[in-house]
Amino acid sequence: MPSHLFADRPAQPPEPGSVDALISQTRRLRGDVDAVRRDTVVDDDDAQGRWQRALCDLAVHHLDDLREHLGQLKEGLPPVPETVAFPQAAPEIVPEAQTRVGSAEWNLLTDEVSWSDELFQIFGRSPESGAPPLDELGSTLFSEDQPLLTAWVTACLVDGRPIDGEFRIVRADGRVRTLHMRGEPVLDSDGCTASMWAVMRDVSELRRSQRAVRESRDSLQRQREIAQTEHRLAVELQEAVLPPWRGSLRLPHSDAGTLDVAAHYLPSATSALIGGDWYDALELPDGSSMLTVGDLTGHGVTATSGMAMMLGALRGMAMAGIAPGPLMGWLNQLLETSVQPALGSAVCCRYDPARRVLSWAQAGHPAPLLFRRGSGRALAPPEGVLLGATSGASYGQAEERLEVGDLLVLHTDGLTPRSIEFSRADGTERLLALAPRLSAARSAQDCVRLVVEEFGESEREDDACVLVARVGG
Repeated sequence: MPSHLFADRPAQPPEPGSVDALISQTRRLRGDVDAVRRDTVVDDDDAQGRWQRALCDLAVHHLDDLREHLGQLKEGLPPVPETVAFPQAAPEIVPEAQTRVGSAEWNLLTDEVSWSDELFQIFGRSPESGAPPLDELGSTLFSEDQPLLTAWVTACLVDGRPIDGEFRIVRADGRVRTLHMRGEPVLDSDGCTASMWAVMRDVSELRRSQRAVRESRDSLQRQREIAQTEHRLAVELQEAVLPPWRGSLRLPHSDAGTLDVAAHYLPSATSALIGGDWYDALELPDGSSMLTVGDLTGHGVTATSGMAMMLGALRGMAMAGIAPGPLMGWLNQLLETSVQPALGSAVCCRYDPARRVLSWAQAGHPAPLLFRRGSGRALAPPEGVLLGATSGASYGQAEERLEVGDLLVLHTDGLTPRSIEFSRADGTERLLALAPRLSAARSAQDCVRLVVEEFGESEREDDACVLVARVGG
């Protein structure tokens, strides 16, 4: 009777033209996927990149298998083969991948065993050593997999059940391979089992690629969950630290020189990460008011916790009566001694309603903008470097006398994003161009809405804060 060395032997020879076309398509697709794999840059911290690279590796292994099977289909089968020589794989495939499918037949009547050359290569055995009988095949398996193979073979020979499963072998050279086995009993004319044939496929690289995909996918999922948790913590911390008031705030509560204050936080348009931006307005014990905006470098919980530390210290020192210039010096020293190194920029203003005088200092920050009678200008900044940049830095302090109806706009750097085309000065000019509309606004809250409408839809890479204060009579 015909040999059953192939599990998927076609009934009729295939059409060479259609198979050639499939082989060509597979070769081209394999080259395209391999090009994508080579272009995928992966570092140790890039879970997304590792997952993409693992998917490319898995796709390459699948395409190599497909091309090899199509090559076998194109060659067709000889009528009665003793052993089967598989078509040579394409030269660009590494030698280990060239032999992935082998076949075997165990004759139960004559005890004859037939293995293909490819199966000897898969098991790492020389043909001179001979093919092992069926009852000795299990000795090459992992001890954990031996009972599984025994059960499969028994079910195949006794109950006529086909075999379709995987097991691990230990080759003579100590290398471990994973094989997928498909087999069936061959019945004689009386319906008794005469032999068993099997096709074994080395799926080690395929399973390794699949494990890599699973592991990288799981790693990516864990990183996403960690990022979501950190984002939630950062948002909760920010909401707990920033001023609880919404809408307009009037400072101080006396009628003389009252400030109408409003502020707004604008999240980044390109990132879900929370930055270290802050704003605050606070009535001080002597009847004056403190206004501040600032920004710490970084994003996430580290930045928001640093912002909480800085804003808490700023509030405490302002309540203690420390003037803006010396206050910046203490903030600089605080940031220098912080466990988490960072840089920060800030502006701090102290408004005396009795004299209508604004005292202010800055640390590498955009100066406040003063709008008066339909025009605007940036205040001349006193000396001040970034917080945390220089040990023992001194910070100057400036004063500006305000009038009833004057409008102050304080903002962090992210409000007017800079790029190759636009500098900080360009952003300031855009703000100053709003002077007629800001002067016509009825309240500080309306002014904030105008600024948000102008800058809120821009593609900011960083989050931002804006604070508006109008001097009342």
